[in-house]
Amino acid sequence: MLLHQEDSLTTERLRLRRCTADDLELLVRMHIDERVVRYTGGLRDRAGSEAMLRDRILEYYAQHPGLGVWATIERATGECVGVHNLNHLHGEPDIQVGYILYPEYWGRGYATEMCVGLLRYGFATLGLPRIVAITDPEHHASQHVLRKAGLVQHGERSLAHPNYAAGPLAWFERDAAPWLAEHGEPVDPGGGR
Repeated sequence: MLLHQEDSLTTERLRLRRCTADDLELLVRMHIDERVVRYTGGLRDRAGSEAMLRDRILEYYAQHPGLGVWATIERATGECVGVHNLNHLHGEPDIQVGYILYPEYWGRGYATEMCVGLLRYGFATLGLPRIVAITDPEHHASQHVLRKAGLVQHGERSLAHPNYAAGPLAWFERDAAPWLAEHGEPVDPGGGR
């Protein structure tokens, strides 16, 4: 389980690790790139990145063991390619899977690969009954990733939290039993304690 700093989840080409205070520059880099944040809430200044790191990432680990936002590392190079998450939607009880990658890593299948790894972890290891995902209705590449990972779109939804004020979002979800039946036996999360 992804409960401790030294825990990780690995796939064929990627590894997740917990974020630390030292990862602020990774978030700042992400939040100032218009290409990266076009569909994820827009640009943030350094203070916004600091607040996100503190409130939505570091404090969240203690509040919700096993869930969170993790740095996504390319195993072959050790480079951070972005972040993946399995956490609550803001202001909602639903657990979402998500990802944000730096542009130089787009188109390599990394979002799908780790999304599948996190779905397996969420369903098989954590025992979550259902996982959801949201994306901008115009973000067709992200919708493609979610479908490839085995999620099913169920229309659009408007959410109350101000982070989702831009309008209805494409809503994806999947229950554990059918997803696990389609995606085989769980794999060892690897790289753990």
